[in-house]
Amino acid sequence: MKGRAPKTGYERDLFGSGWKDPDRNGCDARNDMLNRDLTDRTHKPGTRGCVVTSGVLADPLTATTINFVRGNATSTAVQIDHVVALSDAWQKGAQQLTADQRESFANDPLNLLATDGPTNAAKGDSDAASWLPPNKSFRCEYVALQTAVKAKYGLWMTGAEQDAVRSVLTNSCADQPVPEDQGGVSVPVAARPTPTTEPAPEPAEVPAPKQATPDGQESNVFYQNCSAVRAAGAAPIHIGDPGWDRKFDRDGDGIGCE
Repeated sequence: MKGRAPKTGYERDLFGSGWKDPDRNGCDARNDMLNRDLTDRTHKPGTRGCVVTSGVLADPLTATTINFVRGNATSTAVQIDHVVALSDAWQKGAQQLTADQRESFANDPLNLLATDGPTNAAKGDSDAASWLPPNKSFRCEYVALQTAVKAKYGLWMTGAEQDAVRSVLTNSCADQPVPEDQGGVSVPVAARPTPTTEPAPEPAEVPAPKQATPDGQESNVFYQNCSAVRAAGAAPIHIGDPGWDRKFDRDGDGIGCE
């Protein structure tokens, strides 16, 4: 437990550009998660059962059923949630990880869930202190996943975050097991981030989570088109990034202005 480090220097590409294929099965992590978490799946011909074109998601965040159809206007209905958000990780130790370790973190099945798109966008880079799944019955498993991911990669929690996790587990599910690791590269103890001698001060109050539109676009950041995104140095832009809009994502893979 220690204070949140500055977000200075954070860029999505510091965790790898786009989805990777860490298990080298010929299928990127996004499609691996769609194949893992969806039922009644269909696949694009010629992709050896990799690229999911449709399926049904029993969304854990909202306890609703979502019919997924791959397409420019429909793919974002189901997004892949980084259970521990990349920006949150950056501020809690990932700055000191290697590039390979950060890429592993961003594509690790332990840290990924197929979820309702707008709900994932509303979460943004929040931790457990400022955001929990609307589906209360899933909160125990969700904070257990966050704890397991941070333990695996040697990241820390703030005091407020730890209190929130402890509250969920103590009040609802003291016997919640640690989720089983599904792959990825753990960080050896000797290589884990070490606390600085002057930890960042803990804020007196945890800020409210950022508000997002259904497109995941923060109200104070707006780009007219991809030319504006590139001019601002924000390309490629990803779901959950400031200024995101689904109009930037023509192929529906969650990455815009590529």
